[in-house]
Order: sequence, then C-alpha cells, then structure tokens
Amino acid sequence: MSPVFILSIVLQVACCVHVVRTGRPLYWVFILLLFSYIAVLTYFIAEILPDLRHNPSARRTVRGVRNRLDPERDKRDAARLLQAADTPENRRRLAEESLRSGDYAQAVELYQQSLKGLYATDPDLMLGLAKSQFGLGESQQVRDTLDALIKANPGFRSSDGHLLYARTVEDTGDTAAAVQEYEAVVQGYPGEEARARFGLLLRRTGDAARARQVFQEIITRSDAAPRYYQREQRDWIEVARRELASLPA
Repeated sequence: MSPVFILSIVLQVACCVHVVRTGRPLYWVFILLLFSYIAVLTYFIAEILPDLRHNPSARRTVRGVRNRLDPERDKRDAARLLQAADTPENRRRLAEESLRSGDYAQAVELYQQSLKGLYATDPDLMLGLAKSQFGLGESQQVRDTLDALIKANPGFRSSDGHLLYARTVEDTGDTAAAVQEYEAVVQGYPGEEARARFGLLLRRTGDAARARQVFQEIITRSDAAPRYYQREQRDWIEVARRELASLPA
C-alpha cells in the first residue's frame, strides 16, 4: 500500500471524525469518502479554515509559528506604523513589541516617552515599563514604578503585575515582604508559576516543610486539571516534581 494512499485514508478519516464531532452536515462524510484529497482540501477550506480564523487559540498558534519563523516581523510592522504616524497607540504598540522581542532598552525608552500628559499614570503603560525594567535587571526601578502604579491606580488589578511585584521584592533582598507578596498572589494567580516561584523562595529561606506543601499543591491541582492546562503549565509542574524529589522526606 503506497504512502500516498495511506495518507489519503488518514486525512479522510480525520475529517470524517471532525464532521461528526462538530455536528457538520453528514453529506460531508460521503463526499470525503468518495473524492479523497480534493474532498479533504474542499472541506478544510469550507469548514475548518473559517473556524481557525475566529478561534483565539488557533490564532495564537498561527502567530506563534509565524513568530518562530520571523520573530521581528510584528516589531518591524509596529516601527513602520510609528514612523508613518507618531500617535500614542502606535508608540504603545512598538513598546509592547520591543518588550516581547526582548529589546528591553528600547521598550523602556518608548514607555517612558508614552507616560506623559493624559497617559502619565496609565496603568498598562506603567506595567509595561516595569516589565521592561525587570528585563534589564533594574529591580529597584521596577519596584519604584510598581509602587507609583499602585499609588496612582489603587483599583488596578493584574495577576502578572502582582507576580512581577513579588519577584521584584524578592530580588531586592526583602525576603519577609516577598513571602507576604507571594502568599497574596498565589490566591488568584491563573497558573502555577506563582506557586512554583513561591516554593523555590521558601526552599531558599530554609522552610523546606512549607516548600514541600506548596510543590505538592501544584501536583495535586495539575493532576485534577484538564489536559490543556497540564500542557500549558508543564514547565512549572516539572519544577514542582523535581523539587519534591530532591526535598528531604
């Protein structure tokens, strides 16, 4: 049996399964079984591609692949937009792309330029500046920026911002305050990074028993979570497993 024929069967079966699971009209099954590659291509264009365009997860996957192939594309596009029109929104976009691409120095410069006038205390811009400063290893500046953000925007809430604050307090050597911040952030953080970092801090401070408790909580939570969550949090789950294995019983 030729590989081409085997591939055709696999694609036809996959599409037929998709038809049944997604409630598409059953006439697609007969078309797919009768016309092989042409039917598969037609089904993909007519039924699957439109869903991909409107599916946030699919869009993130496509963007991730594109970014791996050309990681600077979005940044170049943002730079061209800013060059064509120096608006707050275009400057913000280039700052975000600079941060994403790891060009922290440029991101800091752009965020600082953006934090003026009506946007002088914009919480998203201030958080972007803090993230950029953290990328440069400027822990005290990060803490100052986040303190200013909280003072100017007492109602602002960001799980990423709260974790960043905890990490910054830890980096500045204020261990007691860092423990308090981690205790607060893990309560509502949507993932396992905050818990894993909290456990690592506890272990470094010599609180092995509590560190074990935190790492075990990660394992227990992830074991009960859906598969997609386990995939997304795989790196932090592995950290918990590794640390648990190395801690004394």
